[in-house]
Amino acid sequence: MKKESKIFVPDEAIMGVIYNMRGKNVMLDRDLAKLYDVETRRLKEQVKRNISRFPDDFMFEFSKKELVDWRNQFGGTNREIMGLRIAPYAFTEHGVLMLASVLNSERAVQVNIQIVRIFTKMKEMLLTQEDVLVQLEQIQHGLSCHDEHIMQIFEYLKQLEKAKQEVLEYKNRPRVGFKQVKID
Repeated sequence: MKKESKIFVPDEAIMGVIYNMRGKNVMLDRDLAKLYDVETRRLKEQVKRNISRFPDDFMFEFSKKELVDWRNQFGGTNREIMGLRIAPYAFTEHGVLMLASVLNSERAVQVNIQIVRIFTKMKEMLLTQEDVLVQLEQIQHGLSCHDEHIMQIFEYLKQLEKAKQEVLEYKNRPRVGFKQVKID
């Protein structure tokens, strides 16, 4: 029986290198190479050798504009990202899964399992947030209905107060006509 060695990469280290590009959560080739403990160029070589395994929804290469925007986004605070000269590959969750089969190392398999678990957690958190947003929207709609009802109540109270005032004015009006006087 083969003894399995556990490779530990903190979840935060993985979550910190998941970016949103083109509306998808992706990981860059250079970050994955670090996690897999291989050189970025070796990772890219394996991808190029097996390019048929990476359709556009699994992986894409940064456009020139995206690369410039990416560098400008970090404005010199991170020399490593600023040093990007070659457009990186961005891998979606499925692309990351495919990388494990291409790299075929024990570390790649174990790190991939961890990455997939994190992507799954992120999806679950997103679904939970969507549920919360729906509930908040329902509460907001309910409150706006309450606002309308409260305004209607105030309008009725004004009308009631006006009617009471009219009755009071009617009772206190000056009387016209004869007054009966009692004589004893």
